[in-house]
Amino acid sequence: HVALPRARFSEDLLEELYETCAKSVSEEGDQIVFKHIYIERRMTPLNLAVLRADDQYLRRLMKGYGEAIKELAAANIFPGDLLMKNFGVTGQGQGRIVFYDYDEICYLTECNFRQIPEPLYPEDEFASEPWYSIGANDVFPEQFVTFLFADNRVRKAFLKHHSDLLEAGFWIQKQKNIEAGIYEDVFPYPKKLRFSR
Repeated sequence: HVALPRARFSEDLLEELYETCAKSVSEEGDQIVFKHIYIERRMTPLNLAVLRADDQYLRRLMKGYGEAIKELAAANIFPGDLLMKNFGVTGQGQGRIVFYDYDEICYLTECNFRQIPEPLYPEDEFASEPWYSIGANDVFPEQFVTFLFADNRVRKAFLKHHSDLLEAGFWIQKQKNIEAGIYEDVFPYPKKLRFSR
């Protein structure tokens, strides 16, 4: 529970809290008590950090972006929407890249990662509809680059470290590892800050 002085809340805000989340908020004496809250660190959205990044910082951001995606995959999480606006940079833009949009997440093992099949005829590539079937859980990693990186400079910085994320085989291997009970270590800080063994 988190308790805050009632004096810090306007009557309008209290009314809204009681209307929208009455089960999580109560008044105890001169305190407003929250039974369940989420606390977020301030972050710079990754897409905005990228816009003002010089080449060196951009490389660091893209390395961290790919690492964040790989860490999620290692934990059996597929973000669903990999757009940079759904990731943030901690610590006034100098820290880690973290995912913060949980609307479309699912278990990695629920996804069907596929490679786009070759077209039967050259005209198929220009058709308004795809020449291949698409199931509800199908994911085509080779398309990530098209949807995520309009800027060639950003694309190059990402691909330098994480071209493997564009291959269905990478994701399928992660699924096999998880299904076999093989979980990777995920470290929340750089190697230089970890305890030595």
